[in-house]
Order: sequence, then C-alpha cells, then structure tokens
Amino acid sequence: MIEAIGLTKRYGQRTAVNGISFTVRPGQVTGFLGPNGAGKSTTMRMIVGLDRPSAGKVLVNGKPFGRHDAPLREVGALLDAKAFHKGRSAYKHLLGLAATNGIRGSRVREVLALTGLTDVAGQRAGGFSLGMGQRLGIAAALLGDPKTILLDEPVNGLDPEGVQWVRHLARNLAADGRAVFLSSHLMSEMAQTADHLIVIGRGSIIADAPVQDILASGQDRVLVRSDEQSSLCRVLTAEGISFRVLEPQLLEVSGAEPRRIAQLGREADALIYELAPVRATLEEAYMELTKNDVEYRSGELAAAGEEIR
Repeated sequence: MIEAIGLTKRYGQRTAVNGISFTVRPGQVTGFLGPNGAGKSTTMRMIVGLDRPSAGKVLVNGKPFGRHDAPLREVGALLDAKAFHKGRSAYKHLLGLAATNGIRGSRVREVLALTGLTDVAGQRAGGFSLGMGQRLGIAAALLGDPKTILLDEPVNGLDPEGVQWVRHLARNLAADGRAVFLSSHLMSEMAQTADHLIVIGRGSIIADAPVQDILASGQDRVLVRSDEQSSLCRVLTAEGISFRVLEPQLLEVSGAEPRRIAQLGREADALIYELAPVRATLEEAYMELTKNDVEYRSGELAAAGEEIR
C-alpha cells in the first residue's frame, strides 16, 4: 500500500509536484497517468526514496521506504529499464541484489523464468534490447516477492506478446492481494489493466477515481448515416443537439440516444439507415481531463506553412 500525504517537490522556483495526496490500495491495479512533465516520475522517485520531498510525506506499507529493514521485500520498482551494470550477466545482476537483501539465491532463477529470461540469463545485460532490459527490470522488482509493486512504463520496448504478458502479470499480482502502481502512455492497455486511475497534470491531481467512472465522464456519440443529411441536420439543430459532419451522408451526433435520433429522423422524413453508438474511450476521457495541463504541445507545421530545416 502506498499513501501520499501533501507530497510536494520543488526544484528552485519550479514546483514539480504540488501537495498531492492519494492512496494505492492492495488488491487492485492503480494506473498513473499524466502528460510529459506532469510530475509522474518525480512522484515515483519520491515513493522509493530517490528524491526527498520538499514537503509532505509518502508511506509504503506504513513506513517511509528508507525505514524498511529489507526494502526489496516490501516494494519492487521498475523506474529505469537500464538500471544495471552493463558488464554483468542478468543472473549475476539479480544474484547481487538478492545477496544484499537477504533473498534466497533460488529466487533468482524463479524470476528469470517468470520474465522469460532463462535462456539469456548468462548473457551480459549491456547487450540486451530495450524490451529485454524491461523484463530484467521487472525481474528485479519481483525478486523480493514484495507486497507493493511500482512499474514506470513497463511495456516500453516490448513486443505484443510482452505487452500482453505485462497486462496479465499486473492483474495477477493485484489478484494476489498486492498493490500495483502502474504508469503508461498506452491508453488502450491502461483501460484493460487498471482498476483505478490517478491523473496528474502540472504537478496536481486532476482525477482520482475508478476507471469506469472516468470512462463515464467521456461523451458517448452516435454515428448516423442518412441520404437526407440536410433535413436531419436542421431538426438536430432545432433540438439543440450537437453534431458534426464527418463525410457526405455521415454525421457524428453527441448528447442524444439512438432512439431519440431515430424519432427525429422520422419527424423530418429523413431516412436513417445506420445508427452506430460509439462509446467514449479512455484516451478521449484522458485528453479531455488534461487538455489544460499539457506542458509540451506539438505545433502543426504543415498547416502554418513552416519548414523544418
């Protein structure tokens, strides 16, 4: 379990994390979302004692991380996929971590098997691909069989099979009663993996709710196809119903149920031959939540007629 209370981090005049409070509970996967520069990595570093808070505190299983006698048995963290000695083999890297944390040596081979690294256990970790480095980092995080797991962008560099494996791993760890704190920019994966979401923007929490509640905050739409588009547009406008024209004969209607749209189409003598509800996605809900908190925005160079030199 992770408890952050008024957690703040300042770098000079810049506030990276601004008095946030949240709880990551056992038995569920808590997703951690936010734009680049929002304070996610800084928050995770404070949880495991790599950065000291400017104010507030964060407890892991009831204590600050540094006060645990055997930290790897309490919390396992993947924050950097390349956090290993490049000249050591995967096996020796994990064996060193086990020896310094009082973990039995046989556990090394268990986590190597769990992460699919048994066949490359004797190879130098410096030659690993990004995906293999991620697997080694996850193996290190699981080495102490901890109650709490932090994974920062764990699917970065993984192939589809690896992405699916991480999803199942996170779900299984939570089902076993562990607290899993997971950050990712892949919204489709987060929607399938997380039970609860914490969304941060410019150092402050802008959402802390179950995934389904955040999805419900997005707006469902209906795709409507009709030969009499102009007639349908007039009646929708008269009713104050929002819509936009996607292409000739195809509208995207917001804020009205398919049945109501069909009734309006009949009243306008507009034949509707397709009504397709489109549910709001996590990506859409996230974009709406964070639209005012994006620090780094991409410019539309082509639209502005600019050239990259």
